[in-house]
Amino acid sequence: MSLLEGILSRLKNMQEAGEDSERYFEQNGVRKCKVNYFVKTDSFELKVFNSDGKTDAFQFDDIDMVAIEIFELLQTEAVM
Repeated sequence: MSLLEGILSRLKNMQEAGEDSERYFEQNGVRKCKVNYFVKTDSFELKVFNSDGKTDAFQFDDIDMVAIEIFELLQTEAVM
């Protein structure tokens, strides 16, 4: 399973659970971001943990877009 497929699978599981939920995405044991899923609005919130300790938050109503953002975050970190 590719990295992108794994991310998308985790996000779909959040939607199918039928309740608000959250998941963390890590790389080499370091949390890179957190995703919250909200049933009422069928939307995702992505919180990216920056190296300076700050957090950036983004809202998505498209599962594919949030999956791509997480993928790019993890890919960028792997290349550096």
